[in-house]
Amino acid sequence: MILGNICTRSCGFCNVITGRPTELDLDEPRRVAQAVGKLNLKYAVITSVNRDELKDGGASVWAETIRECRAASPETKIVVLIPDFCGNWDALQTVLNARPDVLNHNIETVPRLYLQVRPQGKFERSLELLRRAKDFGMTTKSGLMMGLGETDEEVIEVLKEWRKVECDLVTLGQYMQPTLNHLPVDRWVHPDIFERMHDIGMEMGFTNVFSGPLVRSSYHAEEQAAAVM
Repeated sequence: MILGNICTRSCGFCNVITGRPTELDLDEPRRVAQAVGKLNLKYAVITSVNRDELKDGGASVWAETIRECRAASPETKIVVLIPDFCGNWDALQTVLNARPDVLNHNIETVPRLYLQVRPQGKFERSLELLRRAKDFGMTTKSGLMMGLGETDEEVIEVLKEWRKVECDLVTLGQYMQPTLNHLPVDRWVHPDIFERMHDIGMEMGFTNVFSGPLVRSSYHAEEQAAAVM
């Protein structure tokens, strides 16, 4: 995770510290690349906090991190799990121009629950980000948590919206409450329902759908991306 450990947003599911970041480490891209090279990683998943106080949302650091990783370890496949940059599409383009192998941006929940789950996020804005990334030629990926109060029918509608923007890869997993101060678990989704969502998604035409209680954004990420690559 890059760009520090303080996030400018207050999502109801996330245990990252919320506040106003005080530092921007411009040497971080080099050190991330050094770690990727030293570990001899075949596949690296990079994510970040939201840095809404920055004009570009941290996009320049994102791009430099990708470039440094490419230079240090040319064979490493890179997936980036990015924020929405508040809809700053120039910032998004900065990241796209660095050419990660997979562009991941999570929807997280169904539109009806956004105010509670992602109060500073916008469902349509996230879809537009995925659409723009696909139009640029990226392999795109997104994910959603189940168990926050959504219905199965609402999840299916999100799957349909993802297909409209030609999203390639999807992850569906069980929400788990990190602390008592976070949103409670509304339901424990039965594995049969996750299996059903997998089958529905594959029938819709996704390249790959990982759907199960323990699935997370980076769950077997290399295996999932291999379906596209």
